[in-house]
Amino acid sequence: MTDQIVYDVIEKIDTLEIRQYPELIFAVVENDMDDSGFNLLFRYISGENKTQSKIRMTAPVITSEKMKMTAPVVSRDHYMAFAIPSAYNKDTVPIPINPSVKIEVQPKKIMAVLKFNGRTSEKIVQKYIQELINILKTHKIQIKAEPVLMRYNSPFTPGFLRRNEVAAEIIKNNKK
Repeated sequence: MTDQIVYDVIEKIDTLEIRQYPELIFAVVENDMDDSGFNLLFRYISGENKTQSKIRMTAPVITSEKMKMTAPVVSRDHYMAFAIPSAYNKDTVPIPINPSVKIEVQPKKIMAVLKFNGRTSEKIVQKYIQELINILKTHKIQIKAEPVLMRYNSPFTPGFLRRNEVAAEIIKNNKK
């Protein structure tokens, strides 16, 4: 069974969950426009690292998503990321051999998360991102960074059984 990123639900607003995520370590591939980074990341956790360690797969697999909005957000290249299991820390995480795979430490953050099931496509993901944005605007919650798509299942899982989420880091305590 795949490990899942641990988080605390700190509030529910309409269909959103506001979650507190701890500091996390990610293996990241940038400029991943067609999900080709998945293979690089999979090879990394399968032992293509300096210690040849096999690393347990975690869920969700996270990809950046561009959104159509004018709010100031932190943007970066399109990327795909695997969370490193909590058994590792900054000092013990295996170093990738492939220079396209980077290790990043994400500080703890608060995310607004909207769940949905089924297959993902750009159109479907954009629909849910817009719903996320609309709920946050309605509640006067500011988005801090561009949204991400979080996919929890393998590509072999039937579409109707797939769990997905869109999420955006938010600035908490700015409700009016």
